[in-house]
Amino acid sequence: MENKEVARVLFETAQLLEIDGAMIGRYRSYEKVAELLGSLTERIEDLAKDEKKLKELPGVGDSMAEHIREILATGDYALRQKLLKKYPPTILELLHIQSLGPKRVALLWKMFEVATVDGLEKLAREGKLRDLPGFGEKSEQNILKGAEQFKNLSGSGRFRINTADEEAKQLAAYIQHAGEAVESVTAAGSLRRGKETIGDLDLLVTMRPGRDKQKDVDAVADYILKYPDVKRQLAHGENKVSLLLESGLQVDVRLLEKKCFGAALLYFTGSKSHNVALRGRANDVGWTLNEYALTTIKGGKTIASKTEEEIYSKLKLAYIEPELRESAGEIEAAERGTLPKLIELGDIRGDLHMHTTASDGHNSIEEMAEAAKQRGYPYIALTDHSKAVTVANGLDEKRTLEQIKKIRAAEQRVPGIRLLAGSEVDIRKDGTLDLDNEVLAQLDVVVASVHSHMNLEAKEMTDRILKAIENPYLQILAHPTGRLVLRREPFEYDIEKILDAAAKHGVAVECNSYPDRLDFKDVHLRMAKQRGVKIAISTDSHSTRNLDYIKYGVLTARRGWVEKKDVINTLPVDQFLAALRPKPQAQTAKAATRKSA
Repeated sequence: MENKEVARVLFETAQLLEIDGAMIGRYRSYEKVAELLGSLTERIEDLAKDEKKLKELPGVGDSMAEHIREILATGDYALRQKLLKKYPPTILELLHIQSLGPKRVALLWKMFEVATVDGLEKLAREGKLRDLPGFGEKSEQNILKGAEQFKNLSGSGRFRINTADEEAKQLAAYIQHAGEAVESVTAAGSLRRGKETIGDLDLLVTMRPGRDKQKDVDAVADYILKYPDVKRQLAHGENKVSLLLESGLQVDVRLLEKKCFGAALLYFTGSKSHNVALRGRANDVGWTLNEYALTTIKGGKTIASKTEEEIYSKLKLAYIEPELRESAGEIEAAERGTLPKLIELGDIRGDLHMHTTASDGHNSIEEMAEAAKQRGYPYIALTDHSKAVTVANGLDEKRTLEQIKKIRAAEQRVPGIRLLAGSEVDIRKDGTLDLDNEVLAQLDVVVASVHSHMNLEAKEMTDRILKAIENPYLQILAHPTGRLVLRREPFEYDIEKILDAAAKHGVAVECNSYPDRLDFKDVHLRMAKQRGVKIAISTDSHSTRNLDYIKYGVLTARRGWVEKKDVINTLPVDQFLAALRPKPQAQTAKAATRKSA
């Protein structure tokens, strides 16, 4: 079994236990290990062969190791099966409806034995929920809205970028072993453009010249169709193989001659509208552009085909990075020579949003620090949740002050990296922050975000966040729209007002790199850049392995035309701290606390 399958069984067990009213510690143990498995690079099947290695994983003791081995052996878990005799499997879908938590789902089951989105929607339309404890007419409206969103997102047929990226890497590695005929394997399409979700995967395989072309192509195609994760063959043409993976992701693999690689890469990277504009530009000078070459219309003479750079140059355009190819002004900018110099992964000097075992993370302060140090970061900020996020074991004022001391002490034990004491402070419904200003004043970095009351009307949500931004201690607004990719729509609020306020008060906005979030998204980051709002690219890591997610935030920022100079954590640590919104002096914090109360 793949890690994601084992993680799914554990996570569903946790959800069912929560619906069943289990103690928080019990279901969170399953949840945490499920999250961990989702971020592991090693296969859990391999780790499980060595009991010592398996138990070295955070949260995996004797019992959990036994559960994992049971799942690997049988494909399921006895406790999950037992709970699914009590609750239909579809009840898990209800947890994806915004405003519904396990307690509410349990109540709905008790009162109506409803376990499907359609059944819940029917009850809401008939007005049968409004009189239940904790519900009301507004709850019914929110449920109807959430049900519609769930259907739209779950039926989209799209996959998060990290899922497609991992599938592409595994299949590409497999194809590289097809034999000497294969020279390279390159991902194209929306994955190469860094889109947050991927509909299908495009891989380009270049074949080595000077061989029996068709024989090699046929042999490689046959090899690809034997890939262990193939669920179904969809097509097998002269130089193309299409298949459906077990995950449900469709893959189109094209086998190409090296001489047309540039034209093919340009064509299959897209976007469609970008390609249409390029073809129109070629036609204007008597040329034609397709997946094989840029050629003259008359006579078919090849103008360029080997590289994308060559093709753009012949069309009198500066090279346009894949992430910008969305017909959003990039061709005009390339013609004028005003394309941005996009931020690169190597520009990031520190990660500013991560969690440790103090709240809902899987690793200690020292472990997060060592992992960041190995990735070459000179600094990081450790930002555990504040007390309002009870499900994540959020820290109150006393525990936050203790955490600051622990971070300072840990810095001495992990030389070579600066550890900044931070907090991800909850923005309450009324816009106040979840920790006293006296405590916020002692933190190096204050990140704030919304985790509750997500269905407020647009004006109310706008006012809530505006009030938070006015708090002089808020420095970075984290995952600003609250969306979850393919699971939850963003909050409704006036983004322009929020960005204008952030610019006025010197508050940075986060580009959250976690693949489930990627929030702000590209269009919002471009809006922020245009207003001069500082951007922080961070991972929201809950384990050391999550730190690698930074690449998805960088990709998203590149799609938003973001440059190194726009990103606050590309600066050396002292310059970074100086660039943050300056907080009031510690001695004024007590007065500020009284004023904001």
